[in-house]
Amino acid sequence: MTTVIRADRLIDGTGAAPLADAVLVLDQGEIVGTFAGKAPDGLVPADAEVFDLPGCTILPGLIDSHVHLNFPGTGPVLEELMREPEGVLVATATLAAAKALQAGITTVRDTGCVHSTVFELRRALELGYGVGPRILACGQPITITGGHTWYLGGEADGVDGLRKKVRSMAKLGADAIKVMASGGGTLNTLSHLPSFRPEELAAIADEGHRLGRKVTAHCLCAEAISYAVDAGVDQLEHASFIADAAGNQKFDPAVAEKVAAAGVAVTSTLAVAGYAVEVMTAKADRTAAEQDFLEFWSVMLEDNVNQFRQMHEAGVQFVAGTDAGWRFTAFDGLPMELQLMQDGGMSTMQALQSATGIAARVMGIDDRVGTLEPGLAADVLVVGGDPLQNLSALRDVRVVLQAGQARVGSALAAGAVSSASSAKTAIGSP
Repeated sequence: MTTVIRADRLIDGTGAAPLADAVLVLDQGEIVGTFAGKAPDGLVPADAEVFDLPGCTILPGLIDSHVHLNFPGTGPVLEELMREPEGVLVATATLAAAKALQAGITTVRDTGCVHSTVFELRRALELGYGVGPRILACGQPITITGGHTWYLGGEADGVDGLRKKVRSMAKLGADAIKVMASGGGTLNTLSHLPSFRPEELAAIADEGHRLGRKVTAHCLCAEAISYAVDAGVDQLEHASFIADAAGNQKFDPAVAEKVAAAGVAVTSTLAVAGYAVEVMTAKADRTAAEQDFLEFWSVMLEDNVNQFRQMHEAGVQFVAGTDAGWRFTAFDGLPMELQLMQDGGMSTMQALQSATGIAARVMGIDDRVGTLEPGLAADVLVVGGDPLQNLSALRDVRVVLQAGQARVGSALAAGAVSSASSAKTAIGSP
């Protein structure tokens, strides 16, 4: 059945100016078209479902380009999480996926899971055994022996071993390849130093591309960023500039210019520090260790936003990703991510694009989702208010459609136009 949604405005994810008095037409789970005022005569049949949602904005379903569905986002470090059996991690991922979808996030890219757990969840959702966003999965992040997230099963060393590991991820069904090009939050790893030699990173990128997969690299220091760009990766995760073992950062403008010149996109993940600060600030009875944690992450947040601003000014392309699941980062956290991106110098429209059309293009799925263009999947978010005026409107979720199927939408029933004469007034004569 053809479905029509009317709202005060529509933001299509392409960066075009918002469409006022907007009409969105859907059919067979795909976008038919977007129109101002009413749909053209003859386009909409008399038996179409018509929903009038005044005061609302229509957008593409949001995309979170960096999540970890196995992790709960409630504070535990990786070493604690790995005490749980894989069945618990699949259940955790199922709950996380549902939370993301309820927030209007209709596509996620999981950038690191235990063994095959997220592939199994993805298959279960494809079979209809639950609801959640579309899942792009990287599988096990490829890391040196004892490297960042080694617990997840992605350890590999040497050019031949790394090529084999890329092939094993492709065999499992990975949509993209993730490599840990520096240390991170895992015990005994070094965030301020590269993990792989340049020729090893080049082998990962080459093998991933040979198998038709995009390759993205976790980088927390300038040298790792430089190595990854030289290796030919498609994307960088975090792209921080940690300069020493204490976690102090030192921005390197030459590295930022190198990233921009190569056209390598960066996933922002500013929400990691944002949520760490928010959660710990709200805790009135902080221990001394918690106070140290708050002070560390407050400095990290300020540094990250400042570095984001400088990279954005240098011409680096960003996509929105929260790192949801890691430490305190929530699966409905894209509004915070986009607000921090705006704080870092992006316009509101640019921030929204980073979680819609640009994210889809960078990940190679713009032929399916990301914008409200004809022929694409009807992944649709309707929110109350105008996110261009205030990004907090993204938290007022009224409707979520996935391939035209309502996942969230009590507002749909309330906004239904029931009579044919009312439908003609809303959309024009069929």
